[in-house]
Amino acid sequence: MKRDPQPSGLRHGLELLIDANWSPEQAMAVIELLDDLRDRIWTRYESVLMEQFRNDRVTCKDVKTTDPPF
Repeated sequence: MKRDPQPSGLRHGLELLIDANWSPEQAMAVIELLDDLRDRIWTRYESVLMEQFRNDRVTCKDVKTTDPPF
């Protein structure tokens, strides 16, 4: 069975195993922990993360022409 790719794009590294016997409460606790971690990272690195997002999504186009692109 083929594994789904990670959002990060990583295809190697440490395998992360999740216990199939977690209770719903345990699963919710992990989700809340990850949400808190994401919030703290965002609070600390918001400006550099926004710049990185911008750099990752900007396409290079020659905008020197006077003709509209449509």
